Amino acid sequence: MIEDKRLVFDTISHQFDKWREKYTPELFDFILKECQLDSSKKCLEIGPGSGQASEFAINSGCKYTAIELGKNLTELMKAKFGNKENFRIINDDFEKHDFENEHFDFIYSAATIQWINQEIAYKKCFELLNENGYLAMFRMWDDLKSPNPELYEEIRQVYDNHFVSEIPYTCKFDYTKGTDYGYTYLGQFKFYNSRNYTAEKFSEYIKTHADHITLKEENREPFYEGIKTAVRKFGKIDINSIYVLDLYQKRGTNE
Repeated sequence: MIEDKRLVFDTISHQFDKWREKYTPELFDFILKECQLDSSKKCLEIGPGSGQASEFAINSGCKYTAIELGKNLTELMKAKFGNKENFRIINDDFEKHDFENEHFDFIYSAATIQWINQEIAYKKCFELLNENGYLAMFRMWDDLKSPNPELYEEIRQVYDNHFVSEIPYTCKFDYTKGTDYGYTYLGQFKFYNSRNYTAEKFSEYIKTHADHITLKEENREPFYEGIKTAVRKFGKIDINSIYVLDLYQKRGTNE
């Protein structure tokens, strides 16, 4: 059994890279403009995974650093971006890593910071940011219910009957608490997209979710067969995606 649930994605690094959805370009365009990310800035991405939200920052020309806990995901990132002069990745635990005297103009996380102790995450990012630097935290919400209410109910029944995770997701991170740690809150911003899957592809996609990776072995086959059977009945499954960004700034004390 995986003892540290933060490493579950590292056990399926190539499947994660193939099936995990990227974020909408509108989100990246907004961040680039609002945070003025360019070749003059230093950037830190916390937990890039296999790079679903890395390319926009690297392509901005900024001095990009990532810190990734998983060894396999670190190697995958190196294979993808190692030829970029402005790319660097550290294979270590963000909570424990000593950045020495290094500071950044922009720190961000795509659905990763929630795996870190909330107090450590906010405080350490604040210490690492230059004055007027930005902290951007975003994640994706999948809405299955609105576009397919009948299918959603059948899928929910499959979960009720067969879904038991070995180490359930217990992360508790409040993305709106940054002001408690000295940040200025610039707001929550939402971006929208939609996509659809066949039964087989939807099954592969949800296998990249943390609780699904640690699904009990005896539940695995009946669960995924139940999901595929439900989706096949309706031909496909539609998903409305909501990309949620919480944006903060470390304002100078004289402002």
